[in-house]
Amino acid sequence: MPDPQQPGLPDDKSAISAAGAGAATDMAMSEGISLEGQDPQGGGPDTKPRSLWSDAWRDLRRNPVFLISSLIILFLVVISIWPSLIASGNPLSCDLAKSQQGSQPGHPFGFNQQGCDVYTRTVYGARTSVAVGVLATLGVAVLGSVLGGLAGFFGGVWDAILSRVTDMFFAIPVVLGGLVLLSVVTSTTIWPVIGFMVLLGWPQISRIARGSVITAKQNDYVQAARALGASNTRMLLRHITPNAVAPVIVVATIALGTYIALEATLSFLGVGLRPPTVSWGIDISDASANVRNAPHMLLWPAGALAITVLAFIMLGDAVRDALDPKLR
Repeated sequence: MPDPQQPGLPDDKSAISAAGAGAATDMAMSEGISLEGQDPQGGGPDTKPRSLWSDAWRDLRRNPVFLISSLIILFLVVISIWPSLIASGNPLSCDLAKSQQGSQPGHPFGFNQQGCDVYTRTVYGARTSVAVGVLATLGVAVLGSVLGGLAGFFGGVWDAILSRVTDMFFAIPVVLGGLVLLSVVTSTTIWPVIGFMVLLGWPQISRIARGSVITAKQNDYVQAARALGASNTRMLLRHITPNAVAPVIVVATIALGTYIALEATLSFLGVGLRPPTVSWGIDISDASANVRNAPHMLLWPAGALAITVLAFIMLGDAVRDALDPKLR
């Protein structure tokens, strides 16, 4: 076997020296290209790099908290859309002769003070609570994200005005504001309650979106897009929003459970939803005066409310853990 150090076979250093700097550069580039096509995990050149969202989805699928909370929420959504799947009765059909009676065949949760089936009302109450929570969260997220994102991107006087306005809204107690604003509303629909939640809930999302946009617009890729002549609309939609929306999603997911609990609180105080609307808060309010004589009237709607709020809070915690790079 020939010796690589023999005079007729120069080594790598000699070859590079003889060929010159241009050959060395070509060799380094060819090696870099060949290494670039290799995946450090052992994959081939066609393996795509993982993004924050793909990593988050992979972590969520392995998180038992996310799986359990997602199954509970999926069940709540299904019975909210089709409550007749598990409850064939009418929540407004009552029989005073069965007032406050306990569990009976076909009526596992007993009857309330008006003789209505507690099981049927608990199932149909999920529709109202989930609808209020989802619609209020969407309204808060959209309004707060738009106002906070624009203020954080443009800055200046608009940012100063928004900061002072949010401070004013933060100074209003939520429950007291609901007692004052909703006490003059006579509508029995869910829209006044949703409007009140959006009115007092957007400042929190606005501050989160503002801080996230301010952080994102200082990154190098945004500065490069600005230097290349990209418009403000393009930078907001293509470069800043996808990288600033994660904190908003986390806060909105956790807040959804809070809005469901707030609706029940306002309905319990008599200024939220009103009959004939079927709501867990209304049933809890009606049952509170007879909790000693008929505890089942309070147990089931309160338990359903607690499980629903807990499921959304658990989901928000799981999403936060998956999207927060500091926790990786």
